[in-house]
Amino acid sequence: MINTHNASRDSLGLFCPGNSAAQISLLRNITKPLFLSSTGEVLPGAICSGAVPQTDLIPFSGMVLPYKLEDLGDSTFCRDHGLRFPYVGGSMAKGISSVRMAEAFGRAGMLGFFGAAGLPLDVVEQALAQLQAANIPFGFNLIHSPNEPELEKALVELYLQNNVRLIEASAFLSLTLPIIRYRTHGIYRNEAGEVVTPNRVIAKISREEVAARFFAPPPAKYLRQLVEAGDITAEQADMAAEIPVAQDVTVEADSGGHTDNRPALALFPTILAQKEQFQQKYNYKQKLRVGLGGGIATPASAVAAFSMGAAYLVTGSINQACVESGTCDEVRKMLVETRQADITMAPSGDMFEMGVKVQVVKRGTMFSIRAQKLYDLYRAYDSMEQLPADERDKLEKTFFRMPLDTIWQQTRDYFSVRDPRQVEKAEADPRYKMALVFRWYLGQSPVWANRGESSRKIDYQIWCGPSMGAFNEWTRGSFLEDVSQRKVVTVAYNILFGAAVLLRANQLKQQDSRFEFDSELLSPLDIAQIEEFLR
Repeated sequence: MINTHNASRDSLGLFCPGNSAAQISLLRNITKPLFLSSTGEVLPGAICSGAVPQTDLIPFSGMVLPYKLEDLGDSTFCRDHGLRFPYVGGSMAKGISSVRMAEAFGRAGMLGFFGAAGLPLDVVEQALAQLQAANIPFGFNLIHSPNEPELEKALVELYLQNNVRLIEASAFLSLTLPIIRYRTHGIYRNEAGEVVTPNRVIAKISREEVAARFFAPPPAKYLRQLVEAGDITAEQADMAAEIPVAQDVTVEADSGGHTDNRPALALFPTILAQKEQFQQKYNYKQKLRVGLGGGIATPASAVAAFSMGAAYLVTGSINQACVESGTCDEVRKMLVETRQADITMAPSGDMFEMGVKVQVVKRGTMFSIRAQKLYDLYRAYDSMEQLPADERDKLEKTFFRMPLDTIWQQTRDYFSVRDPRQVEKAEADPRYKMALVFRWYLGQSPVWANRGESSRKIDYQIWCGPSMGAFNEWTRGSFLEDVSQRKVVTVAYNILFGAAVLLRANQLKQQDSRFEFDSELLSPLDIAQIEEFLR
Protein backbone atom coordinates (compact mmCIF):
# COMPACT_ATOMS: atom_id res chain seq x y z
CA MET A 1 0.00 0.00 0.00
CA ILE A 2 1.22 3.51 -0.87
CA ASN A 3 0.00 6.48 1.14
CA THR A 4 0.09 9.77 -0.77
CA HIS A 5 -2.02 11.92 1.61
CA ASN A 6 -4.25 12.80 -1.30
CA ALA A 7 -7.62 12.96 0.44
CA SER A 8 -8.45 16.49 -0.74
CA ARG A 9 -8.96 15.56 -4.42
CA ASP A 10 -12.46 15.22 -5.80
CA SER A 11 -13.80 11.74 -6.38
CA LEU A 12 -13.71 10.49 -9.97
CA GLY A 13 -15.76 7.37 -9.35
CA LEU A 14 -15.79 4.09 -7.48
CA PHE A 15 -13.51 1.07 -7.64
CA CYS A 16 -13.29 -2.37 -6.13
CA PRO A 17 -10.00 -2.66 -4.21
CA GLY A 18 -7.73 -5.70 -4.38
CA ASN A 19 -5.09 -6.92 -2.00
CA SER A 20 -2.54 -4.27 -1.04
CA ALA A 21 1.16 -4.90 -1.48
CA ALA A 22 4.51 -3.19 -1.12
CA GLN A 23 5.01 0.02 -3.08
CA ILE A 24 7.55 -1.52 -5.48
CA SER A 25 5.36 -4.51 -6.27
CA LEU A 26 2.33 -2.32 -6.92
CA LEU A 27 4.13 -0.20 -9.49
CA ARG A 28 5.93 -3.18 -11.05
CA ASN A 29 2.64 -4.99 -11.67
CA ILE A 30 2.43 -2.94 -14.82
CA THR A 31 -0.56 -4.72 -16.35
CA LYS A 32 -2.77 -3.82 -13.36
CA PRO A 33 -4.28 -0.36 -12.70
CA LEU A 34 -3.81 1.46 -9.41
CA PHE A 35 -6.30 3.78 -7.72
CA LEU A 36 -5.81 6.74 -5.41
CA SER A 37 -8.44 6.33 -2.71
CA SER A 38 -10.23 9.16 -0.97
CA THR A 39 -8.11 8.44 2.13
CA GLY A 40 -4.85 9.03 0.26
CA GLU A 41 -3.92 5.40 -0.22
CA VAL A 42 -2.84 3.84 -3.51
CA LEU A 43 -4.45 0.44 -4.00
CA PRO A 44 -4.78 -2.14 -6.75
CA GLY A 45 -8.27 -2.86 -7.95
CA ALA A 46 -10.69 -2.54 -10.83
CA ILE A 47 -13.62 -0.47 -12.00
CA CYS A 48 -16.51 -2.69 -10.97
CA SER A 49 -19.94 -3.37 -12.42
CA GLY A 50 -23.19 -2.71 -10.61
CA ALA A 51 -23.28 -6.34 -9.47
CA VAL A 52 -20.72 -5.58 -6.75
CA PRO A 53 -22.27 -4.57 -3.42
CA GLN A 54 -22.05 -0.80 -2.87
CA THR A 55 -20.40 -1.38 0.50
CA ASP A 56 -17.39 -3.02 -1.21
CA LEU A 57 -16.67 0.00 -3.41
CA ILE A 58 -14.28 2.83 -2.59
CA PRO A 59 -14.22 6.32 -4.16
CA PHE A 60 -11.03 7.12 -6.09
CA SER A 61 -9.57 10.52 -6.95
CA GLY A 62 -6.80 9.40 -9.27
CA MET A 63 -5.63 6.44 -11.29
CA VAL A 64 -2.38 4.91 -12.54
CA LEU A 65 -2.83 3.26 -15.92
CA PRO A 66 -1.66 -0.25 -16.78
CA TYR A 67 0.89 -0.83 -19.55
CA LYS A 68 1.91 -3.58 -21.90
CA LEU A 69 5.50 -3.55 -23.10
CA GLU A 70 4.21 -4.18 -26.61
CA ASP A 71 2.32 -0.89 -26.55
CA LEU A 72 5.13 1.45 -25.55
CA GLY A 73 5.93 2.55 -29.10
CA ASP A 74 4.01 2.43 -32.37
CA SER A 75 2.13 -0.86 -32.73
CA THR A 76 2.22 -0.57 -36.53
CA PHE A 77 6.02 -0.75 -36.43
CA CYS A 78 5.82 -4.10 -34.65
CA ARG A 79 3.05 -5.33 -36.94
CA ASP A 80 4.88 -4.41 -40.14
CA HIS A 81 8.15 -6.01 -39.05
CA GLY A 82 6.65 -9.05 -37.33
CA LEU A 83 7.81 -8.06 -33.84
CA ARG A 84 6.41 -8.24 -30.34
CA PHE A 85 8.32 -5.27 -28.90
CA PRO A 86 9.30 -1.88 -30.42
CA TYR A 87 12.98 -2.51 -29.71
CA VAL A 88 15.83 -2.67 -32.23
CA GLY A 89 19.44 -3.76 -31.82
CA GLY A 90 21.20 -1.47 -34.28
CA SER A 91 23.99 -2.61 -36.56
CA MET A 92 27.60 -2.31 -35.41
CA ALA A 93 30.28 -2.77 -38.05
CA LYS A 94 32.58 -5.75 -38.58
CA GLY A 95 30.09 -8.18 -37.12
CA ILE A 96 30.08 -6.66 -33.64
CA SER A 97 26.32 -6.93 -33.92
CA SER A 98 26.71 -10.61 -34.62
CA VAL A 99 24.55 -13.45 -35.89
CA ARG A 100 24.21 -14.61 -32.31
CA MET A 101 23.00 -11.17 -31.24
CA ALA A 102 20.53 -10.77 -34.10
CA GLU A 103 19.18 -14.24 -33.45
CA ALA A 104 18.72 -13.54 -29.73
CA PHE A 105 16.74 -10.39 -30.50
CA GLY A 106 14.65 -12.13 -33.13
CA ARG A 107 13.71 -15.06 -30.92
CA ALA A 108 12.58 -12.61 -28.23
CA GLY A 109 10.25 -10.74 -30.59
CA MET A 110 12.64 -7.85 -31.14
CA LEU A 111 14.65 -6.82 -34.19
CA GLY A 112 18.39 -7.27 -34.56
CA PHE A 113 20.60 -6.11 -37.43
CA PHE A 114 23.75 -7.93 -38.46
CA GLY A 115 26.72 -5.54 -38.72
CA ALA A 116 27.86 -6.22 -42.29
CA ALA A 117 29.97 -3.08 -42.71
CA GLY A 118 33.66 -3.77 -43.19
CA LEU A 119 33.24 -7.52 -43.69
CA PRO A 120 34.06 -9.57 -46.82
CA LEU A 121 31.03 -10.56 -48.89
CA ASP A 122 31.51 -14.26 -48.20
CA VAL A 123 31.34 -13.63 -44.44
CA VAL A 124 28.16 -11.60 -44.89
CA GLU A 125 26.68 -14.38 -47.01
CA GLN A 126 27.43 -16.98 -44.33
CA ALA A 127 25.72 -14.82 -41.71
CA LEU A 128 22.77 -14.39 -44.02
CA ALA A 129 22.34 -18.13 -44.43
CA GLN A 130 22.44 -18.66 -40.66
CA LEU A 131 19.80 -16.04 -39.91
CA GLN A 132 17.50 -17.13 -42.71
CA ALA A 133 17.63 -20.69 -41.38
CA ALA A 134 16.58 -19.42 -37.93
CA ASN A 135 13.22 -18.22 -39.32
CA ILE A 136 13.08 -15.05 -37.19
CA PRO A 137 12.83 -11.31 -37.85
CA PHE A 138 16.24 -9.85 -38.73
CA GLY A 139 17.92 -7.24 -40.89
CA PHE A 140 21.32 -6.47 -42.43
CA ASN A 141 23.31 -3.28 -42.48
CA LEU A 142 24.12 -1.22 -45.57
CA ILE A 143 26.67 1.47 -44.80
CA HIS A 144 27.35 4.32 -47.19
CA SER A 145 30.70 3.79 -48.94
CA PRO A 146 31.57 7.01 -50.81
CA ASN A 147 35.16 5.88 -51.39
CA GLU A 148 34.14 2.38 -52.53
CA PRO A 149 30.84 2.65 -54.43
CA GLU A 150 31.36 -0.79 -55.99
CA LEU A 151 31.32 -2.34 -52.53
CA GLU A 152 27.93 -0.80 -51.79
CA LYS A 153 26.67 -2.04 -55.16
CA ALA A 154 27.97 -5.57 -54.53
CA LEU A 155 26.39 -5.74 -51.09
CA VAL A 156 23.00 -4.71 -52.44
CA GLU A 157 23.35 -7.33 -55.17
CA LEU A 158 24.03 -9.95 -52.52
CA TYR A 159 20.96 -8.87 -50.54
CA LEU A 160 18.73 -8.99 -53.62
CA GLN A 161 19.99 -12.42 -54.67
CA ASN A 162 19.28 -13.80 -51.20
CA ASN A 163 15.91 -12.10 -50.61
CA VAL A 164 17.02 -9.97 -47.67
CA ARG A 165 13.86 -7.98 -46.93
CA LEU A 166 15.13 -5.39 -44.46
CA ILE A 167 18.25 -3.24 -44.31
CA GLU A 168 19.45 -0.53 -41.96
CA ALA A 169 21.00 2.25 -44.04
CA SER A 170 23.62 4.08 -42.02
CA ALA A 171 26.15 6.90 -42.47
CA PHE A 172 24.54 8.01 -45.74
CA LEU A 173 25.43 11.54 -46.79
CA SER A 174 23.16 11.34 -49.83
CA LEU A 175 21.13 8.71 -51.63
CA THR A 176 22.81 6.32 -54.05
CA LEU A 177 21.61 4.18 -56.93
CA PRO A 178 22.14 0.86 -55.08
CA ILE A 179 19.86 1.75 -52.18
CA ILE A 180 17.12 2.93 -54.56
CA ARG A 181 17.51 -0.30 -56.50
CA TYR A 182 17.11 -2.28 -53.30
CA ARG A 183 14.03 -0.35 -52.19
CA THR A 184 12.19 -0.58 -55.52
CA HIS A 185 13.11 -4.20 -56.32
CA GLY A 186 9.95 -6.29 -56.73
CA ILE A 187 7.58 -3.38 -56.15
CA TYR A 188 4.01 -4.10 -57.29
CA ARG A 189 0.40 -3.03 -56.91
CA ASN A 190 -1.99 -5.36 -55.08
CA GLU A 191 -5.64 -6.07 -55.87
CA ALA A 192 -6.71 -3.08 -53.79
CA GLY A 193 -4.54 -0.83 -55.94
CA GLU A 194 -2.03 -0.19 -53.15
CA VAL A 195 1.71 -0.17 -53.82
CA VAL A 196 3.51 -3.02 -52.04
CA THR A 197 7.27 -2.95 -51.44
CA PRO A 198 8.78 -6.31 -50.46
CA ASN A 199 12.02 -4.59 -49.44
CA ARG A 200 12.06 -2.21 -46.47
CA VAL A 201 14.66 0.34 -45.40
CA ILE A 202 15.22 1.71 -41.91
CA ALA A 203 17.41 4.78 -42.33
CA LYS A 204 19.68 5.94 -39.51
CA ILE A 205 20.22 9.70 -39.77
CA SER A 206 21.44 12.64 -37.70
CA ARG A 207 20.82 15.53 -40.11
CA GLU A 208 17.62 17.11 -41.35
CA GLU A 209 18.74 17.26 -44.98
CA VAL A 210 19.53 13.53 -44.99
CA ALA A 211 16.21 12.72 -43.31
CA ALA A 212 14.44 14.68 -46.04
CA ARG A 213 15.98 12.49 -48.73
CA PHE A 214 14.77 9.32 -47.04
CA PHE A 215 11.30 10.71 -46.30
CA ALA A 216 10.83 11.65 -49.95
CA PRO A 217 10.05 9.26 -52.83
CA PRO A 218 13.03 7.83 -54.77
CA PRO A 219 14.67 10.49 -56.99
CA ALA A 220 13.49 10.44 -60.60
CA LYS A 221 17.05 10.37 -61.95
CA TYR A 222 17.77 7.05 -60.21
CA LEU A 223 14.46 5.59 -61.31
CA ARG A 224 15.29 6.46 -64.92
CA GLN A 225 18.67 4.76 -64.60
CA LEU A 226 17.06 1.64 -63.16
CA VAL A 227 14.52 1.52 -65.97
CA GLU A 228 17.27 1.97 -68.57
CA ALA A 229 19.27 -0.83 -66.95
CA GLY A 230 16.25 -3.13 -66.94
CA ASP A 231 16.21 -3.41 -63.14
CA ILE A 232 12.64 -2.10 -62.90
CA THR A 233 9.89 -1.39 -65.40
CA ALA A 234 8.50 2.02 -66.28
CA GLU A 235 5.32 1.02 -64.46
CA GLN A 236 7.31 0.18 -61.32
CA ALA A 237 9.07 3.54 -61.56
CA ASP A 238 5.65 5.22 -61.54
CA MET A 239 4.67 3.20 -58.46
CA ALA A 240 7.84 4.36 -56.67
CA ALA A 241 6.48 7.91 -56.66
CA GLU A 242 3.94 6.74 -54.08
CA ILE A 243 6.42 5.43 -51.51
CA PRO A 244 9.15 6.94 -49.31
CA VAL A 245 12.71 5.71 -49.66
CA ALA A 246 12.44 4.73 -45.98
CA GLN A 247 9.17 4.39 -44.12
CA ASP A 248 11.09 4.17 -40.85
CA VAL A 249 13.77 6.71 -39.97
CA THR A 250 15.90 6.37 -36.85
CA VAL A 251 17.06 9.63 -35.34
CA GLU A 252 20.64 8.93 -34.31
CA ALA A 253 21.59 11.24 -31.47
CA ASP A 254 24.92 11.15 -29.58
CA SER A 255 26.04 7.59 -30.30
CA GLY A 256 29.00 5.31 -30.87
CA GLY A 257 30.74 5.13 -34.24
CA HIS A 258 29.57 7.57 -36.94
CA THR A 259 27.75 10.34 -35.11
CA ASP A 260 27.22 14.07 -35.20
CA ASN A 261 26.96 14.17 -31.39
CA ARG A 262 23.49 15.68 -31.74
CA PRO A 263 21.39 16.03 -28.55
CA ALA A 264 18.29 13.87 -28.74
CA LEU A 265 16.06 16.48 -27.07
CA ALA A 266 16.82 18.95 -29.87
CA LEU A 267 17.14 16.62 -32.86
CA PHE A 268 14.24 14.23 -32.37
CA PRO A 269 11.39 16.78 -32.25
CA THR A 270 12.82 18.46 -35.35
CA ILE A 271 12.84 15.22 -37.36
CA LEU A 272 9.41 14.28 -35.99
CA ALA A 273 7.98 17.57 -37.26
CA GLN A 274 9.74 17.02 -40.57
CA LYS A 275 8.12 13.60 -40.80
CA GLU A 276 4.68 15.13 -40.39
CA GLN A 277 5.38 17.63 -43.17
CA PHE A 278 6.41 14.89 -45.60
CA GLN A 279 3.47 12.69 -44.63
CA GLN A 280 1.05 15.54 -45.34
CA LYS A 281 2.81 16.45 -48.59
CA TYR A 282 2.81 12.95 -50.10
CA ASN A 283 -0.08 11.32 -48.19
CA TYR A 284 1.76 7.99 -48.11
CA LYS A 285 -0.21 4.80 -47.57
CA GLN A 286 2.95 3.53 -45.87
CA LYS A 287 2.81 6.08 -43.07
CA LEU A 288 6.16 7.46 -41.97
CA ARG A 289 7.54 6.57 -38.53
CA VAL A 290 10.45 7.90 -36.49
CA GLY A 291 12.47 5.98 -33.90
CA LEU A 292 15.28 7.11 -31.63
CA GLY A 293 18.77 5.74 -31.06
CA GLY A 294 21.86 7.14 -29.40
CA GLY A 295 21.78 7.51 -25.63
CA ILE A 296 19.18 4.78 -25.01
CA ALA A 297 20.64 2.89 -22.07
CA THR A 298 18.29 3.23 -19.08
CA PRO A 299 14.57 3.17 -18.34
CA ALA A 300 14.64 6.96 -17.99
CA SER A 301 16.11 7.49 -21.46
CA ALA A 302 13.54 5.05 -22.89
CA VAL A 303 10.71 6.98 -21.20
CA ALA A 304 12.07 10.22 -22.66
CA ALA A 305 12.14 8.68 -26.14
CA PHE A 306 8.64 7.24 -25.98
CA SER A 307 7.26 10.42 -24.40
CA MET A 308 8.62 12.48 -27.30
CA GLY A 309 6.83 10.17 -29.72
CA ALA A 310 9.42 7.56 -30.72
CA ALA A 311 7.84 4.68 -32.62
CA TYR A 312 10.66 2.38 -31.51
CA LEU A 313 14.00 2.36 -29.69
CA VAL A 314 17.42 1.53 -31.11
CA THR A 315 20.34 0.49 -28.92
CA GLY A 316 23.98 -0.04 -29.87
CA SER A 317 26.82 0.68 -27.46
CA ILE A 318 25.25 -1.23 -24.57
CA ASN A 319 24.82 -4.32 -26.76
CA GLN A 320 28.53 -4.39 -27.54
CA ALA A 321 29.17 -5.07 -23.84
CA CYS A 322 26.89 -8.13 -23.91
CA VAL A 323 28.05 -11.73 -24.27
CA GLU A 324 26.51 -12.14 -27.75
CA SER A 325 28.49 -9.31 -29.35
CA GLY A 326 31.16 -10.07 -31.93
CA THR A 327 33.95 -8.49 -29.93
CA CYS A 328 36.29 -10.06 -27.35
CA ASP A 329 36.04 -10.48 -23.59
CA GLU A 330 38.86 -7.97 -23.06
CA VAL A 331 36.87 -5.25 -24.83
CA ARG A 332 33.71 -6.19 -22.94
CA LYS A 333 35.59 -5.75 -19.66
CA MET A 334 36.84 -2.35 -20.82
CA LEU A 335 33.28 -1.32 -21.68
CA VAL A 336 32.02 -2.35 -18.24
CA GLU A 337 34.52 0.11 -16.74
CA THR A 338 33.64 2.94 -19.13
CA ARG A 339 32.11 6.11 -17.73
CA GLN A 340 30.33 8.84 -19.64
CA ALA A 341 33.45 11.02 -19.79
CA ASP A 342 35.63 8.16 -21.08
CA ILE A 343 34.78 8.64 -24.75
CA THR A 344 36.01 10.97 -27.50
CA MET A 345 35.93 11.60 -31.23
CA ALA A 346 38.53 10.24 -33.65
CA PRO A 347 39.03 10.22 -37.45
CA SER A 348 36.99 7.61 -39.28
CA GLY A 349 38.69 5.00 -41.43
CA ASP A 350 36.05 4.76 -44.14
CA MET A 351 35.72 8.53 -44.62
CA PHE A 352 39.20 9.56 -43.53
CA GLU A 353 39.97 12.10 -46.24
CA MET A 354 36.63 13.85 -45.68
CA GLY A 355 37.47 14.52 -42.03
CA VAL A 356 34.52 12.47 -40.78
CA LYS A 357 34.89 11.28 -37.19
CA VAL A 358 33.61 8.41 -35.07
CA GLN A 359 33.02 8.25 -31.32
CA VAL A 360 35.24 5.80 -29.46
CA VAL A 361 36.46 4.78 -26.02
CA LYS A 362 39.52 6.79 -24.99
CA ARG A 363 40.10 5.22 -21.57
CA GLY A 364 42.85 2.61 -21.76
CA THR A 365 43.81 3.20 -25.40
CA MET A 366 45.89 5.58 -27.50
CA PHE A 367 43.81 5.09 -30.63
CA SER A 368 42.07 8.47 -30.72
CA ILE A 369 45.35 10.36 -30.26
CA ARG A 370 47.18 8.31 -32.88
CA ALA A 371 44.33 8.49 -35.38
CA GLN A 372 44.23 12.27 -35.03
CA LYS A 373 47.99 12.41 -35.54
CA LEU A 374 47.62 10.51 -38.81
CA TYR A 375 44.94 12.89 -39.99
CA ASP A 376 47.07 15.92 -39.09
CA LEU A 377 49.97 14.49 -41.08
CA TYR A 378 47.67 13.79 -44.02
CA ARG A 379 46.52 17.42 -43.97
CA ALA A 380 50.06 18.76 -43.66
CA TYR A 381 51.89 16.75 -46.33
CA ASP A 382 51.26 15.69 -49.93
CA SER A 383 52.95 12.30 -49.82
CA MET A 384 54.72 9.83 -47.55
CA GLU A 385 58.02 10.93 -49.08
CA GLN A 386 57.44 14.43 -47.67
CA LEU A 387 57.05 13.18 -44.10
CA PRO A 388 59.88 14.36 -41.83
CA ALA A 389 62.30 11.55 -41.03
CA ASP A 390 61.56 11.63 -37.30
CA GLU A 391 57.79 11.50 -37.90
CA ARG A 392 58.10 8.59 -40.29
CA ASP A 393 60.38 6.73 -37.90
CA LYS A 394 57.87 7.21 -35.07
CA LEU A 395 55.01 5.93 -37.23
CA GLU A 396 56.93 2.85 -38.31
CA LYS A 397 58.08 1.95 -34.79
CA THR A 398 54.94 2.71 -32.75
CA PHE A 399 51.83 3.03 -34.92
CA PHE A 400 52.43 0.51 -37.70
CA ARG A 401 55.30 -1.54 -36.22
CA MET A 402 56.68 -2.13 -39.72
CA PRO A 403 57.96 0.02 -42.60
CA LEU A 404 55.38 2.15 -44.39
CA ASP A 405 56.50 0.61 -47.68
CA THR A 406 55.49 -2.80 -46.33
CA ILE A 407 52.13 -1.38 -45.26
CA TRP A 408 51.62 -0.04 -48.76
CA GLN A 409 52.41 -3.41 -50.30
CA GLN A 410 49.85 -5.08 -48.03
CA THR A 411 47.32 -2.37 -48.85
CA ARG A 412 48.03 -2.71 -52.57
CA ASP A 413 47.54 -6.48 -52.44
CA TYR A 414 44.28 -6.04 -50.55
CA PHE A 415 42.75 -3.53 -52.96
CA SER A 416 44.03 -5.41 -56.02
CA VAL A 417 41.41 -8.02 -55.14
CA ARG A 418 38.74 -5.86 -53.47
CA ASP A 419 38.76 -2.79 -55.74
CA PRO A 420 41.66 -2.40 -58.25
CA ARG A 421 40.62 1.15 -59.05
CA GLN A 422 41.80 2.20 -55.60
CA VAL A 423 45.31 1.01 -56.49
CA GLU A 424 45.24 2.86 -59.81
CA LYS A 425 44.17 6.05 -58.09
CA ALA A 426 46.83 5.73 -55.39
CA GLU A 427 49.64 5.14 -57.87
CA ALA A 428 48.58 8.26 -59.74
CA ASP A 429 48.09 10.37 -56.60
CA PRO A 430 50.80 10.17 -53.87
CA ARG A 431 48.57 11.90 -51.34
CA TYR A 432 45.79 9.36 -51.85
CA LYS A 433 48.39 6.62 -51.52
CA MET A 434 49.38 8.09 -48.14
CA ALA A 435 45.70 8.17 -47.14
CA LEU A 436 45.28 4.47 -47.94
CA VAL A 437 48.35 3.62 -45.88
CA PHE A 438 47.08 5.66 -42.93
CA ARG A 439 43.67 4.03 -43.31
CA TRP A 440 45.39 0.66 -42.84
CA TYR A 441 45.90 1.56 -39.17
CA LEU A 442 42.33 2.84 -38.82
CA GLY A 443 41.00 -0.31 -40.47
CA GLN A 444 43.07 -2.75 -38.43
CA SER A 445 42.43 -1.15 -35.03
CA PRO A 446 38.83 -2.44 -34.69
CA VAL A 447 39.97 -5.85 -35.94
CA TRP A 448 42.60 -6.01 -33.20
CA ALA A 449 39.90 -5.05 -30.68
CA ASN A 450 37.38 -7.63 -31.88
CA ARG A 451 40.01 -10.39 -31.91
CA GLY A 452 41.41 -9.40 -28.53
CA GLU A 453 45.02 -9.00 -29.72
CA SER A 454 46.45 -7.96 -26.36
CA SER A 455 49.73 -6.77 -27.84
CA ARG A 456 47.70 -4.13 -29.66
CA LYS A 457 45.42 -3.15 -26.77
CA ILE A 458 46.76 0.39 -26.80
CA ASP A 459 45.52 0.69 -30.40
CA TYR A 460 42.03 -0.73 -29.90
CA GLN A 461 39.33 1.24 -31.73
CA ILE A 462 36.17 0.63 -29.73
CA TRP A 463 33.09 2.41 -31.06
CA CYS A 464 31.04 3.66 -28.12
CA GLY A 465 28.75 6.46 -27.02
CA PRO A 466 28.16 8.00 -23.56
CA SER A 467 25.16 5.72 -23.11
CA MET A 468 27.63 3.00 -22.09
CA GLY A 469 28.58 5.01 -19.01
CA ALA A 470 24.94 5.70 -18.18
CA PHE A 471 24.16 1.99 -18.42
CA ASN A 472 27.06 1.11 -16.13
CA GLU A 473 25.91 3.68 -13.58
CA TRP A 474 22.34 2.34 -13.66
CA THR A 475 23.37 -1.31 -13.25
CA ARG A 476 26.06 -0.78 -10.61
CA GLY A 477 25.40 -3.08 -7.67
CA SER A 478 23.02 -5.29 -9.63
CA PHE A 479 23.63 -8.65 -11.32
CA LEU A 480 24.12 -6.79 -14.64
CA GLU A 481 27.30 -5.23 -13.28
CA ASP A 482 28.86 -8.63 -14.03
CA VAL A 483 29.82 -8.71 -17.71
CA SER A 484 29.07 -12.42 -17.94
CA GLN A 485 25.42 -11.70 -17.04
CA ARG A 486 24.92 -9.08 -19.73
CA LYS A 487 22.72 -10.56 -22.43
CA VAL A 488 21.02 -8.40 -25.04
CA VAL A 489 17.50 -9.66 -24.34
CA THR A 490 17.89 -9.33 -20.57
CA VAL A 491 19.10 -5.77 -21.06
CA ALA A 492 16.26 -4.99 -23.47
CA TYR A 493 13.60 -6.41 -21.16
CA ASN A 494 14.89 -4.33 -18.27
CA ILE A 495 14.92 -1.12 -20.30
CA LEU A 496 11.37 -1.66 -21.57
CA PHE A 497 9.99 -2.93 -18.26
CA GLY A 498 11.75 -0.19 -16.33
CA ALA A 499 10.29 2.38 -18.72
CA ALA A 500 6.76 1.11 -18.07
CA VAL A 501 7.33 1.16 -14.29
CA LEU A 502 8.76 4.67 -14.45
CA LEU A 503 5.82 5.89 -16.53
CA ARG A 504 3.48 4.60 -13.82
CA ALA A 505 5.54 6.21 -11.08
CA ASN A 506 5.49 9.51 -12.96
CA GLN A 507 1.69 9.30 -13.25
CA LEU A 508 1.46 8.85 -9.51
CA LYS A 509 3.86 11.74 -8.92
CA GLN A 510 1.81 14.02 -11.19
CA GLN A 511 -1.33 13.29 -9.18
CA ASP A 512 0.35 13.88 -5.84
CA SER A 513 3.60 15.84 -5.76
CA ARG A 514 4.50 14.41 -2.34
CA PHE A 515 4.80 10.89 -3.67
CA GLU A 516 8.35 9.52 -3.71
CA PHE A 517 9.19 6.07 -5.00
CA ASP A 518 11.88 3.75 -3.68
CA SER A 519 15.28 3.95 -5.45
CA GLU A 520 15.14 0.20 -5.96
CA LEU A 521 12.09 0.55 -8.19
CA LEU A 522 14.17 0.55 -11.37
CA SER A 523 16.80 -1.98 -10.29
CA PRO A 524 17.42 -4.60 -13.01
CA LEU A 525 15.61 -7.94 -12.70
CA ASP A 526 16.15 -11.24 -14.42
CA ILE A 527 13.72 -12.13 -17.20
CA ALA A 528 11.82 -14.66 -15.07
CA GLN A 529 11.08 -11.98 -12.46
CA ILE A 530 9.91 -9.53 -15.12
CA GLU A 531 7.63 -12.11 -16.71
CA GLU A 532 6.04 -12.74 -13.31
CA PHE A 533 5.00 -9.08 -13.20
CA LEU A 534 3.71 -9.26 -16.76
CA ARG A 535 1.23 -12.05 -15.97
